[in-house]
Amino acid sequence: MHVALDMMVDILKAAAESSRLRILALLSRGDLTVSDLTEILGQSQPRVSRHLKLLLEAGLIGRYQEGSWAFFRLSDTDSARDFVLRLVSGIRDADPQVERDLERLAAVKRRRQERATAYFRENAASWDHIRSLHVPDRAVEAALLKLVGKRPFQSMLDLGTGTGRVLEIFAPLYRRGVGIDLSREMLAVARANLDKAGIANVQVRQGDIFSPPVERDAFDLVTMHQVLHYLDDPARAIGEAARLLRPSGRLVIVDFAPHKLEFLREEHAHQRLGFSDRQIGDWFAEAGLDLEEVQDFEPRGGGEERLTVKLWLGRDRRLLIADPASDAQQAAMRQFGETA
Repeated sequence: MHVALDMMVDILKAAAESSRLRILALLSRGDLTVSDLTEILGQSQPRVSRHLKLLLEAGLIGRYQEGSWAFFRLSDTDSARDFVLRLVSGIRDADPQVERDLERLAAVKRRRQERATAYFRENAASWDHIRSLHVPDRAVEAALLKLVGKRPFQSMLDLGTGTGRVLEIFAPLYRRGVGIDLSREMLAVARANLDKAGIANVQVRQGDIFSPPVERDAFDLVTMHQVLHYLDDPARAIGEAARLLRPSGRLVIVDFAPHKLEFLREEHAHQRLGFSDRQIGDWFAEAGLDLEEVQDFEPRGGGEERLTVKLWLGRDRRLLIADPASDAQQAAMRQFGETA
């Protein structure tokens, strides 16, 4: 980390305690609540809270509120996160204490999966009906992966993340992923799915798409998958999403073409019955984005009217200029890792 000597000493002091190091190792595998950590560590809540406070003050972890729950995660700062990951990578999984922690962590994640399964079971019928009206999700996912390409990037944000599926398919490409959703039930599903997939470099948080709890000018890729039709002001949502992009960052929207299926409005809370290319193009332009590509996925089969899925790709017009200070910091971090 590129910090003053005194600050580095404080950071090392914060991490150099067995319980706090165990907490960092656990948070490197995903976000956890105080209750989760209390159960895993076998310590009292006040003691765990004290450890978390010291790690927060040192800038090694972050905290966010979700209703009455507080979740803790590794810091969003790239240098601090890299520092912690290098630190905990030196801990042997075969250590008896670490083995016990990981067993208890697995039990916490199993309970998440059980709650998610129950929620899916209660809502599966209505979701299956909508999915039956358009092309299979896998066809759209394959197109998304092809469109974005195979080149790794720094950070991704999925607005209205739902089940976390979009974060899952792009996980091999980004260093840090964040998902935002207003529904605590859906966030529980997303966490369970991401846990099951073994994806640790991602966080999901409760938040409003119109005021997302993340930093601006920070993401290389922002996605909105089947979200826009639920919103009463899609143009504003696109404008907010555009402000979160880094220069030359990309916004990908997946939604429906214009249709006449009124039951989706009446029974499934759809505010808009699809979008035209001109609508999306105008909203992109207002947000400072260039519409680079449009793809259509026509439905198959006859009978009931079907839905055409659309994919729109916009790019931030600002040019990406390399930051020499950032490059030097990354080089220093790599050197620190090699010599530690």
